[in-house]
Amino acid sequence: MTGPTRAERADATGASHAEQSGPTGAAHGERTQPTRHKARKRAVDILFEAELRETDPLETLAVRMTDAAPPVREFTAQLVRGVVGGQPDLDHEIAAHLAEGWTLLRLPRVDRTVLRIATYELTAGETPAPVVIAEAVKLAAELSTDESPAFVNAVLAAISTAHP
Repeated sequence: MTGPTRAERADATGASHAEQSGPTGAAHGERTQPTRHKARKRAVDILFEAELRETDPLETLAVRMTDAAPPVREFTAQLVRGVVGGQPDLDHEIAAHLAEGWTLLRLPRVDRTVLRIATYELTAGETPAPVVIAEAVKLAAELSTDESPAFVNAVLAAISTAHP
């Protein structure tokens, strides 16, 4: 006789499926990142690529949506479109919270991209600020310099405080 299923254990303990399957929410020992984190990382990739190649980010997004494997998630597309549509305002908001003597162009390209995405999310108001900031810090830690996570955290905390 087999034991209770994962869902039955979750029902009995009040824990969710993600809690039962480990810190990443993966079942059967798979180590996958949460879906929204992957979508944010993909948005960073698309925006970074477009800036590096000096191409239109929406064109880069369109190409990735038709040619990419794995497919581009809708949340990724929403982030890219939101950043592109609001970039002047996002850049102004970020620049207003940089330390004296710093400009947006002085920032590493990855940090600038992560800050734009997170600032868009903070101003869109759909995701709680602590989640947005934690995700941005995680992306900075994965993709940028050793100093970047603390820097990204400080800038986003200031933006979040200014726009509760």
